[in-house]
Amino acid sequence: MKILLLNQTFHPDHVATAQVLTDFALALVGRGHEVTAVASSRGYDDAALRYPIHQMWRGVRIERIWTPGLGKKSKWRRAVDFGVFWISAAFTLLRLPRADVTVCLTSPPLISSLGTLVTCLKGGAVVPWIMDLNPDEAVAAGWLRAGSVPERVMTALQNWSFGRAARIIALDRFMAERLRAKGVAENVIFVMPPWSHDDAVRRDEDGRAAFRRKHGLEKKFVVMYSGNHSPCHPLDTILEAASRISPSEDIRFVFVGGGSEFQKVREFASKWNLPHITCLPYQPMETLSASLSSADLHLVVMGDAFVGMVHPCKVYNILALGIPFLFVGPAESHVGDLARRLDAPDQARMARHGDAEEIALQIRAAAARGPSITSASARALGDEFSQRRLCPRLLKMVEEVAGL
Repeated sequence: MKILLLNQTFHPDHVATAQVLTDFALALVGRGHEVTAVASSRGYDDAALRYPIHQMWRGVRIERIWTPGLGKKSKWRRAVDFGVFWISAAFTLLRLPRADVTVCLTSPPLISSLGTLVTCLKGGAVVPWIMDLNPDEAVAAGWLRAGSVPERVMTALQNWSFGRAARIIALDRFMAERLRAKGVAENVIFVMPPWSHDDAVRRDEDGRAAFRRKHGLEKKFVVMYSGNHSPCHPLDTILEAASRISPSEDIRFVFVGGGSEFQKVREFASKWNLPHITCLPYQPMETLSASLSSADLHLVVMGDAFVGMVHPCKVYNILALGIPFLFVGPAESHVGDLARRLDAPDQARMARHGDAEEIALQIRAAAARGPSITSASARALGDEFSQRRLCPRLLKMVEEVAGL
């Protein structure tokens, strides 16, 4: 079976969608399928990083396409990068052999519409894998005005693509509800969250000690936000809570990752002279366990308006490590569902956006309990979202779509 994977990022990029798609590609190769991945030749968070245009890697054929790499500093820059990717990807897909199944993720927005168009021309099935639901997300974020011409065009493309999909992968029940509201048939929706990194993420006590020593975190209670810093995961209330906690309290806030909002964290810490805020870039996969294990309390954040549009998959690695987390966002959400399943109330704390004082109190209460202790119940829940359990389900579905 020939499988085509389409997304802005792929190996060796470190963002979550690249990692999950790479896992899936290797699993497909392991099943004897012929796999081609089409992605950008530039790094997602660092456009200066360039990857080979043509590459064979562990049995996966990778075709990378050029984009100008203008970055995320403004909407027009992002729009140009996305537009060039879309056009370049179209030419690449047209010259590639027909695929039996094309799996399209959702970066850049509506790239699944391009995958659908190519399958209409060449044949084969298309499976959109919705990591971000657009243009819904763009409207909720204020990037697009509801009812505007761009929004109506994007919605029409989205609905056209969904109407021709063999299956649509929704990440949680809230996303599935949004799809049903758009008229997607129940038998087309396949609900499956992205998985944790079974091999790469484990509790690493030696790595924890080394990471904390390297970054001056020894004998501190470490509160960590690790991952993409996006307007969909607003950090304003977290930062306000951090400003209410004195550096003398031995609580340190560590922000790891990148994204359009990452610089705002740096600027906030500098403006208000907050030495207990540390900003670090994305950590390579080989040190991810050390980085995540160094936290005593992880932060998981979702904007109130984005339920069913985005999915904070970082929570699965946190559960796999058994480290407590504080969820800032709406209680009626996927993370809210997970928090209610944990039998230890201190393992999953919850707070709302705008309530900086409550968040500060929750963090102080967690710090009063001392360094994190691995929770067996959290790890058991996390095992439900492991690659070992979920990836075979996805493999089976794609093979069924292909008629195998």
